[in-house]
Amino acid sequence: MISTVYEKEKREMRQVYAETILELAKANPEVIALEADLMSAITTNKIKAEIPNQLINSGIMEANMMGVAAGLSLTGKIPYVHTFGQFATRRTFDQLFVSGGYAKTNIKILGSDAGITAEHNGGTHMTFEDIGLMRLVPQAHVYEASDSTMLGYLLRRIEKEHGIHYIRTIRKNAVKLYEENETFEDGKGKLLRDGCDVTIIATGIMVAEALQAADILERQGIHAAVIDMYSIKPIDAELITEYAQKTKAIVTAENHNVIGGLGSAVSEVLAENHPVPMYRIGVREQFGQVGKVDYLKTYYKLTNTDIVEAVQRLIEK
Repeated sequence: MISTVYEKEKREMRQVYAETILELAKANPEVIALEADLMSAITTNKIKAEIPNQLINSGIMEANMMGVAAGLSLTGKIPYVHTFGQFATRRTFDQLFVSGGYAKTNIKILGSDAGITAEHNGGTHMTFEDIGLMRLVPQAHVYEASDSTMLGYLLRRIEKEHGIHYIRTIRKNAVKLYEENETFEDGKGKLLRDGCDVTIIATGIMVAEALQAADILERQGIHAAVIDMYSIKPIDAELITEYAQKTKAIVTAENHNVIGGLGSAVSEVLAENHPVPMYRIGVREQFGQVGKVDYLKTYYKLTNTDIVEAVQRLIEK
């Protein structure tokens, strides 16, 4: 099911997005892709000539783009909206909430450059709050894609599902985790590694860090289960509760603020079903900044070493 090499993929996530949009648009004339002047950033500029009537550049007017998407939905179209994560959520939130969620329209949203992967675009473009915002929209579905196989599958699957769907992703090369035939259900997590001492629940770029942490812990005699909780809303409460009961301790790991994101979602499940000792790896009371991913992982304490230390503290209690 998963690779144990933790190597970067050859295809970038943005290539997968453009290729999948092209595939969907060719197969279904109702699919319309919308961009906020970021076609080259996500490589949809390379498919424009093939679907000229199904790809709209809305310009740097993200809120307006979300309104256009809602309008297209009301005419029976299936809009896929892309921009950087902070613009797809924070900047467009009122339009997304009212014209999208409240009006029960059908909008598929890709928020790219998630968290620290915005790198040199810096603090204004580094979204640590998008999952939290999207979880607040009633009936919205919120995902974080861990690799290209997952991203392609989710993009194809949500075409057939009505409503607001938000997929958070990086733009460039992810670590290869899944084989091409893997499937990803709504409201489910993926158990990537079993264990009996602690459970590490992660999303996005933190899944590879969690697997590496589990390798380190194994050498120390600590057996860690690892779950890729790609579906953050709805979340797999059954799997979380099962592993809380089994391992008695949980660490979450996310490239996002610890408030409102994966850690909050898991905490809510545990509080209502089976409380256990827990620690949340994530960004704490900080804004983004300019830097390369490796530097930012260390700065915000998002490394496999940070996960290992959190597990050790919980196990010692």
